[in-house]
Amino acid sequence: MTNPNASADHPSAHAGVDDTDYDFIVCGSGTSGSVVARRLAEHPDLRVLLLEAGGTDEVPAIIDSTAWPILRRSEQNWLFRAAPNPNLNGRTIPMAMGKVLGGGASINVMAWARGHQADWDDLARMTEDDGWSYDSVLQIYRRVEDWHGEPDPRRRGQGGLLFVQPAPHAHPIAAAGLDAFARAGVPTFADHNGAMMEGDGGAALTNVCVRDGRRQSVYRAYVHPYRDRANLTVLPDALVTRLIFDGAAVTGVEYLRYGELVRVRATREVVLSLGAIHTPKLLMQSGVGDDADLRRFGIDVKQHLPGVGRNFQDHFMAPCVWEAAGPIDGRNNLGEITAMWKSDSRLDRPDLQSFLTELPYASPEAAGGNLPMHGWSLTTAVLRPESRGRVRLTGPHPLDPVAIDANFLDDPADLRTLKLCIEFCRDVGNSAPLRPFAKREFLPGPVGNAALEQFMRNGTVSHSHQSCTAKMGHDAWSVVDTRMRVYGVDRLRIADASILPRIVTGNTMAPCVVIGERAAQMLAADHGF
Repeated sequence: MTNPNASADHPSAHAGVDDTDYDFIVCGSGTSGSVVARRLAEHPDLRVLLLEAGGTDEVPAIIDSTAWPILRRSEQNWLFRAAPNPNLNGRTIPMAMGKVLGGGASINVMAWARGHQADWDDLARMTEDDGWSYDSVLQIYRRVEDWHGEPDPRRRGQGGLLFVQPAPHAHPIAAAGLDAFARAGVPTFADHNGAMMEGDGGAALTNVCVRDGRRQSVYRAYVHPYRDRANLTVLPDALVTRLIFDGAAVTGVEYLRYGELVRVRATREVVLSLGAIHTPKLLMQSGVGDDADLRRFGIDVKQHLPGVGRNFQDHFMAPCVWEAAGPIDGRNNLGEITAMWKSDSRLDRPDLQSFLTELPYASPEAAGGNLPMHGWSLTTAVLRPESRGRVRLTGPHPLDPVAIDANFLDDPADLRTLKLCIEFCRDVGNSAPLRPFAKREFLPGPVGNAALEQFMRNGTVSHSHQSCTAKMGHDAWSVVDTRMRVYGVDRLRIADASILPRIVTGNTMAPCVVIGERAAQMLAADHGF
């Protein structure tokens, strides 16, 4: 193609396999990768290899849905840090990404957010593919969900692989938060993902993939039940280091496992589901990217695609924090309600979001190193950022670190929008319904404009929704076509959040399930199974 405009859970399970030919190799066991691997393995005649750089997800902090703050600094996290950002007073902020079976869905907050109707309809128009439309995507969601909330047959499904419910037995602060947002003009809904995601926004109990206090990851739902299938091999602790080419076609991959470099062949296709940081890194180190950048590191250019690593987008926030008089007994995912609203009534979808988190949550620079012992927060996410960043190589070797220029607050519009979000959340947090839970406002407090700007620059952190670095489209900066195939490269497809041209309105786990499901449909159609 050319751009028209420019198994088992444990390492020992299959360690003795001598045959290194597979029909499909899926790189990355995160949300999209787990979906693709499962759907392929449902065909018993296909041999599927799923490679994951991290290890087992049988970790207490992963199983316990309230323990995700521990995972922010654990070995199950790649512990990326963005490059120093002058817009954030030179800070290098953390960028969480899962390094474990299940990827991000094994370390995240387990909020199930489908994306706004306008997000999907935009994607359908851009790709000229009605399969990406909201109505089409809604059918995918209905098929994959096992919904345990208020019945809504048009929008919600039951009996699917993924357990989803509104946060059950929520802490009393959740009800108070819903009341507070309602009094501020954000209407309350019974379902975070029903009609609320088709209009101007609202507030609701968060949809969570949590059951009896235990994380229900996409990997556990899709891949774990297939771990003993003879046609599915799951290899943890396997870092994919390079794509193998034969001319313009990808014929396999190299991976590093326990100090040994291994080559495996794919007779049909390789699918990259490594996420918006590692997918462009692997492409570039394999010779797919901007030719000038690749030659600078002595990398043999296989395909010049200048958009690889560009267009980086993420949701960012500078949370507001209140000190509580006593302990807040956090439940479910510690973020039991969410609200979405517009900074400007003329917008066609919400552009601001807040979770009421049942713990004090802020950057060390904003908190001065001393968060209150007991407290809660309102996050302040900008959902439609204008700033764009970039992922770059720092060297030619697969173990060379990747450089992430997140570029938060580069566009002045983002600073203005973040300020509006913070001011709104301060009003909500200080209102009568939440007053019984607040001893005092800890951050940012009633400060002037100059101090508030410094709070934003010191307090802005990533929502860990990294996206858009190998975007789908038709222009010169596009990396994949509308069937997720890499331009100019045969037998290589990308299925993860990096293909999005623009980040979705809300958390990214659920949209990544859709991306995986659509990739599996396309693979089946293209290969005739």
